[in-house]
Amino acid sequence: MPKITFINLPEEKKQTLITAMRKEFSRVPLNDASISNIVKSANIPRGSFYQYFEDKEDAFFFLLNDLVIHIRNNFIVLLKKYDGDLFPTMIEFYQHIIMEEEDVHFLKNAFLNMTYKIELSFSKIFKGQEHSGSLSDFLFNLNMNNLNISNQKELFHLLQIVFTITLRNVVEKFAKDLSNQEALANYKMEMNLLKSGLIRKDS
Repeated sequence: MPKITFINLPEEKKQTLITAMRKEFSRVPLNDASISNIVKSANIPRGSFYQYFEDKEDAFFFLLNDLVIHIRNNFIVLLKKYDGDLFPTMIEFYQHIIMEEEDVHFLKNAFLNMTYKIELSFSKIFKGQEHSGSLSDFLFNLNMNNLNISNQKELFHLLQIVFTITLRNVVEKFAKDLSNQEALANYKMEMNLLKSGLIRKDS
């Protein structure tokens, strides 16, 4: 989390530093990022950086968590757009992720250098900030009538499966440099398999 000195910065100086951090973390993954490049781009003394953040990891997760909030808000909008229907929501949501332009390099570096902590941040898109595994309020917008689940525990595990499929597909898109069309076709196929089930109806 940023320190109070960063929170209290004038908005212009704050945005200058955020832009410099986003530029560096878009250029290279977290482990390879340089505080020297950040302070040079922001035109601030190196010591000033440590008045605002503990270290580069602190700065990175500040940006990532802010981006996750933005992505999560978009997810809620889509869920409402489709009247709580999970599968069309996920298809369009996936499209938004892979076609993101402003933060594409930041996202690519995050996805291709995934750690448990980074994955945990992305999981908040579905789970929010709640504790003990309970579902966040926005999930009550989900239409459960067309899902083969009977309680919120099953819903939680369904969303875990959907999250895992989505995450792996995004990573594969970036790792294999797939076209948006090919990546979307792969994702739709896997989501359709999940939607229809894997057991033949006559078996």
